[in-house]
Amino acid sequence: MHVGLNLIYLVPGETGGMEVVARELLPELLKAAPGVRFTAFINREAAAAKDGPWGEIMPAVTVPIKAASRPQWVLGDQVLLPPLARRHNVQLLHSLASIAPVWGPYRRVVTVHDIIYARFPETHAGLRDRGMRLLVPGAVRSAHRVMVDAHSTQQDLVQMLGANAAKIDVVPLGLGTPRRLAPAPEAQVRQRLELGERDVILSLSAKRPHKNLAMLIGALAGIDPARRPILVLPGYPTEHERELREQVTAQGLTADVRFLEWISEEDLEGLWSLVKAFLFPSLYEGFGLPVLEAMDRGVPVACSNASSLPEVVGDAALLFDPHDQAEVSAAIERLLSDRALRGDLIARGSERVKQFTWQATARGTLDSYARAFGLPRAPVPWGCAPPPR
Repeated sequence: MHVGLNLIYLVPGETGGMEVVARELLPELLKAAPGVRFTAFINREAAAAKDGPWGEIMPAVTVPIKAASRPQWVLGDQVLLPPLARRHNVQLLHSLASIAPVWGPYRRVVTVHDIIYARFPETHAGLRDRGMRLLVPGAVRSAHRVMVDAHSTQQDLVQMLGANAAKIDVVPLGLGTPRRLAPAPEAQVRQRLELGERDVILSLSAKRPHKNLAMLIGALAGIDPARRPILVLPGYPTEHERELREQVTAQGLTADVRFLEWISEEDLEGLWSLVKAFLFPSLYEGFGLPVLEAMDRGVPVACSNASSLPEVVGDAALLFDPHDQAEVSAAIERLLSDRALRGDLIARGSERVKQFTWQATARGTLDSYARAFGLPRAPVPWGCAPPPR
């Protein structure tokens, strides 16, 4: 069996969560299917970086494009990759980034992590938005199997794209054991970030409208100043951040919110170790890995009850309506004041994260491959011969 992995979207250091998925999943696929041959198809940026499992633990073929250019990515995906995969005798091509070639003499599997472009088009405006509106539905229609991270995305594909639910496989992502540096001392972190001795809450996400940080800031304003914690918002700046900063100023919260652009790993770990709670008010997530990262670090979580988040957190987080500012304020105050609740959520979170492993993601991925050939699930271990067509 020869599986091609379509990674031509991946620009190291710039692709976010989808890069994490590739780095974590590829080694586990090799372990789970020792009889399967894998080939990674990558772009020029990834080939030049030489710092990923592609090319190290499996052969890599460079598609001659630079994926930082959206038109080049699409050209490589739709025009250059199909004949390359055929030339290398690929029997199944798995595309890991929502778009995929719509043709080729092999089975096609595509992972669609979310359809945020349709739910919140302002997040992907312009040419990129129009491209996703064409490419994602085309990939879903032409694929033999479609993988999603959560049932909520499966429902979105059925309701918004008219996809066939029977060919969609729900394969949750895993939580690895990333290398962690020793946290910077709390006193140093507090001094560098000007936190004083106040309680601190953290929200770690991109500063985009659907992350609903404006609601979180408004909820913070609704807390009595005597009890109000400091809200820390790390993450690279975006156009939306200007609006958030203006809101902070207008609501008199300049002493209560910290916008951080780049933060060292040591300071981030130090921040994790001192925060009292993690808040995640997002309106839409394909999976929501940050809530699991918080649980894994022993930080109690409050998050929205929208999209995939209830599936991910189960009963291990305090859920709130992300459109109800008073409810968000109340959730923050409960986590800060109710020690028993905090302890219960920390314990539940510690157990919850054990359910999400990259080994399980690899097994689910192999099962989806098998279904692309008409089998109910993958043989264990897969031999060198492909499943019957």
